[in-house]
Amino acid sequence: MQILGLSFVLLCLIWGHSGALGGKVNKHKPWIETSYHGVITENMDTVLLDPPLVALDKDAPVPYAGEICSFKIYGQDAPFEAVVLNRTSGEGVLQASSPVDCESQKEYTFIIQAYDCGAGPSGADWKKSHKAVVHIQVDDVNEFSPVFREPLYKASVTEGKIYDSILQVEAWDQDCSPQYSQICIYEIVTAGTPFAIDRNGNIRNTERLSYDKQKSYKIMVTAFDCGQKRAKEDVAVHIDVKPVCKPGWQGWNKRVDYEPGTGSRQLFPKMHLETCGGLLSGVKAMVELQTNHIGKGCDRETYSEKSLQKLCGAASSSTDLLPASCPATNWTASLLTDSGRDSDLIYRFEGRQAANIPDHVVPQNLTDQFTIATWMKHGPSPGLRAEKETLLCNSDKTEMNRHHYSLYVHNCRLVFLLRRDFTQVDTFRPAEFHWKLEQICDKEWHYYVINVEFPAVTLFVDGVTYEPYLVTDDWPIQTAKIYTQLTVGACWQGGEVGTPRFTQYFRGSLSGLTIRPGRIETQKVISCLQACKEGLDINSLESLAKDIKFHFNPAQSVLVVEGEDLDSINTAMTKVSYINSRQFPTSGLRRLHITTTVQCFGEDTCLSIPDIKSVVMVLPPSEPRITISGSNRLVRPGADLRGPLGVAPFKELQITSTVTKGDSFGGSRRPGVMELMHNLDYCDVLVIGDELNPERESLEIHHSALLGKHLDATNSTSGISIYGVDSMAHYEQALRQLRYRNQRPVTLSERRFRLTCSELNGRYTSNEFNLEVSVLHHSAPVEHVNHMAAQAPFMRPVHHPLMMHTLNSHMSGSAPPAATAVIVVCIAALVVIVVIGVYRIHATHQEGSREDEDEVKGTEEDWDNSALTITVNPMENLGGAQARDAEVKEEEREEEEEEEEEEEEQVGGMTSAESDSSDEDEEGGEEEEREKVEERKQKGKLEWDSSSITY
Repeated sequence: MQILGLSFVLLCLIWGHSGALGGKVNKHKPWIETSYHGVITENMDTVLLDPPLVALDKDAPVPYAGEICSFKIYGQDAPFEAVVLNRTSGEGVLQASSPVDCESQKEYTFIIQAYDCGAGPSGADWKKSHKAVVHIQVDDVNEFSPVFREPLYKASVTEGKIYDSILQVEAWDQDCSPQYSQICIYEIVTAGTPFAIDRNGNIRNTERLSYDKQKSYKIMVTAFDCGQKRAKEDVAVHIDVKPVCKPGWQGWNKRVDYEPGTGSRQLFPKMHLETCGGLLSGVKAMVELQTNHIGKGCDRETYSEKSLQKLCGAASSSTDLLPASCPATNWTASLLTDSGRDSDLIYRFEGRQAANIPDHVVPQNLTDQFTIATWMKHGPSPGLRAEKETLLCNSDKTEMNRHHYSLYVHNCRLVFLLRRDFTQVDTFRPAEFHWKLEQICDKEWHYYVINVEFPAVTLFVDGVTYEPYLVTDDWPIQTAKIYTQLTVGACWQGGEVGTPRFTQYFRGSLSGLTIRPGRIETQKVISCLQACKEGLDINSLESLAKDIKFHFNPAQSVLVVEGEDLDSINTAMTKVSYINSRQFPTSGLRRLHITTTVQCFGEDTCLSIPDIKSVVMVLPPSEPRITISGSNRLVRPGADLRGPLGVAPFKELQITSTVTKGDSFGGSRRPGVMELMHNLDYCDVLVIGDELNPERESLEIHHSALLGKHLDATNSTSGISIYGVDSMAHYEQALRQLRYRNQRPVTLSERRFRLTCSELNGRYTSNEFNLEVSVLHHSAPVEHVNHMAAQAPFMRPVHHPLMMHTLNSHMSGSAPPAATAVIVVCIAALVVIVVIGVYRIHATHQEGSREDEDEVKGTEEDWDNSALTITVNPMENLGGAQARDAEVKEEEREEEEEEEEEEEEQVGGMTSAESDSSDEDEEGGEEEEREKVEERKQKGKLEWDSSSITY
């Protein structure tokens, strides 16, 4: 009872207390710390706070009012939220509402407040605590690797020095913390290099470097951050070793490739002169192109001498004393040719070769004006007392040993001897002209031209004029009726010796030795004949500085550049170029040599610049393929061949030339064929088989066909040659106007020709184009005398062509079919028995018809005539013979008159077109043919016996 009373009292007290507080529920505000410090690891969501997040309320333990319902955060874009863990104790936790990235933001500061649960379950009349400041620090994670700031590092060092630091490499890390973002270690990955690196990325060399030993180094470097994370990609470091500064040209290539047809090509586009800081007052550079190993001293045109003279406008009256050997110019056949010189016709004399010039070739009209020209390559003569070496000599052929004129070398002197005949005045006159020149014995090619305007004689060497240093007078030669002999390579000694022989042999090389009587050569033509097709050049002359001076030698093989400003000299040298204007240049090396002289202020020379030796490689040109096309067979009536103009065998001729070039497309070279236009220098039409018979055949070209062209022509019984440097179109036009005539086409079975053309004196040749010319033979039908001799209407007609075969074809001809032969025999027998009278009347015609048939088809098959006997009227033989004699006489008359090319009548199984070609053999041949006809007729005749025939 007491317990119940006590409980009631407590309830009353509690109710009373709560009732007393009813008007003051949620009297106090929650309370939190004034500031918090927190740490969160990036990419995590929990924040570690110090002190922990706890809110207290003095209203506790009163429900709602003493409880904590929430924490609210105030801050701009603060990615955090506070969560109440226990409403009664007020414990809470701070966590990230979204991923936190240290690299984006390392710290956060915001405001937080605590809210109680209010006066009742509805949360009304809640109270909030004061504002507290929260500082959050984001802890870093080592998620990034170091990265170098440059993709490649370059540096250069001078040989022989030890450097504290050659260069510095630098890496960085995207991590936000000092621990993970800092680079703690750099390391050289490449082993065995004379370099080291410190923790700051400074690279130094550990030993003295040598330019001659190694000109450059490539090392790989990596980096580690302080979290020991390595860089994903190492970095390359290039270190060039420079030699100790030596004055000289730098930036030039030892080889420059030149592609034919590309015009001018710069030789040193990046070259500059290194002076090592010295101040200069002037620079002089000489560039020399050395081409003495190419042909005749450089890349010149390799056409024949006559073609070159025509191209250069020289007179056409010159005589070539050293032409290519052929049947018409066979005096050079015994001389040695220097092969492998890109088709240059060069003759080499070794002190035992010489040639006599035929009398019909020697110019006979040398007047007071004439020119002698030649290419010569000559070295010092052997021995202390050198003998005369004769290039050209005109001396007595017999009896005496007088030299009328000669050109020879003696002790490196060129001497021209000219002894005029004793005609007008018997006085001393200039006879020997001497020149002493270095070129005569320098073992190089030079072009020598001697212009004679008697008594003055002028020498041109490579286009430069030289007057004789010594002229010797002598008496003229007295006129004597002694023939002279012109020789090349030595002098002919025909008199005053027991055996005529050569003497004063030449040792050296010659090419293009010519004599032009009646006139002298002009300076312009001489320069053209010896001009090089390759040389040095300067691009963009207008861009050169005004203080730059330059000049070339006549051959443009030497260029001298002078200037005071170093930059201007460097610019000028970059514009020095090589050019080759030949369409098909000689491939191979051309050497370059550069010598330099430097002047300093107040001194003659202050720096020694080493010479430069380089080469130009001329690449092989795309070789042209010259193609001759057209109709290979020409068939014309005999009247056309016998006409005044004859026929044009090459009327449909076409000449084309193609080259195969590699075109760069898409990084790969694809060959392409393109048509090319260039010159030809000769086309030869050769007769295949027997040579032309000049009595009735001719192959010629009219002079009008060559007018307006650089062409000439020579012909003989073996063919015709058209020569001269001219376009393919002009050669086409000339060849199409070539005419072939035959006065006796009846004797012609076929005539074959072969055509070839050439470029650059045979360097490139065309295909061999073969053409056959033959006579068109007409066949006429055989007319029957009457219908009795014609074939029966029920028989199939068999057409037998007129004979157009040789005797050999008759001997090998096939026999007629057996069925046809039987039918013929049966019909003949039937005609003999039934109409014996008519048969006798027409026996002659029937006999002739059978003989024609036998001659067309050849020998008949052997028939089995054991049961068949044929008796022939003897008169038939007489009649047949008379008919044949009449035919032979008629054919002889027709052959004599030559009215038609094909004969319709048979002569012993041959047409008149197949009779002997010579007039002298015609009668004997015809007599022989008649005898063969009679023999075949007798052998092929069958005896008929009507008694053995059964019906």
